[in-house]
This record gives sequence, C-alpha cells and structure tokens, in this order.
Amino acid sequence: QVQLVESGGGLVQAGGSLGLSCAASGSSFTINTMAWHRQAPGKQRELVAIITSDGSTHYADSVKGRFTISRDNAKNTVYLQMNSLKPEDTAVYICAADAAQIGSFVVDEYWGQGTQVTVSS
Repeated sequence: QVQLVESGGGLVQAGGSLGLSCAASGSSFTINTMAWHRQAPGKQRELVAIITSDGSTHYADSVKGRFTISRDNAKNTVYLQMNSLKPEDTAVYICAADAAQIGSFVVDEYWGQGTQVTVSS
C-alpha cells in the first residue's frame, strides 16, 4: 500500500505564488507517473499536471506557463510550483501516483486526501 500526503496549500492573493508537495510512503514499491489534479466546488476533477518517471511533463492548457511540476525520485516526492495564481485556480489540489510493488507487474493508482488552495481577487 502506498500513502500520499500533500502539503503546502493555503490562501494567496491573485498574482501570488504557492508551492505544493506530495510525499509517497510505503514499503517496497516503485512509483511510475505522478500527477496533480484539482477539484473546485461544483466542478469535475481535472488533471493539472503530470510527470513521468523519466521527467516528461504535461500540463493542462489553463496552467501552462504558470505552473511547474517536478519530482524527486529519491524522496518519492512530487512538487507543484504555482505562479501568477488566479481566482479560478481555487480548488482542492489532489496528488496521484501510479505505483507497483517491487516484483509485481500490477500497477495501482493511489490518491492523496488533497490540500486546499484559495486565491483571492
């Protein structure tokens, strides 16, 4: 089993910056892709950014040029640096990871509990 714990959310004014982190813990696992999703009240969950194990990244059009996803494989941690924040970025940001137990070919998807990001206008 893999546990994901996010940190770094909070309240920021429009135009400001916030950094999120998500640490994965567990025993004897290998993490493949890691991602950040977000869900605003009354809206569907959406993919914000994704990063593969070799560092390839993909961003939602709405955050391109403003958000940067990165990871530290040695720490099993993924980060999301958010700059030039807008009120419409307000949401619960949720970390996700695809991981497999070492020696297994079965890949499971794991989710964190989420961290609130609120951008005031």
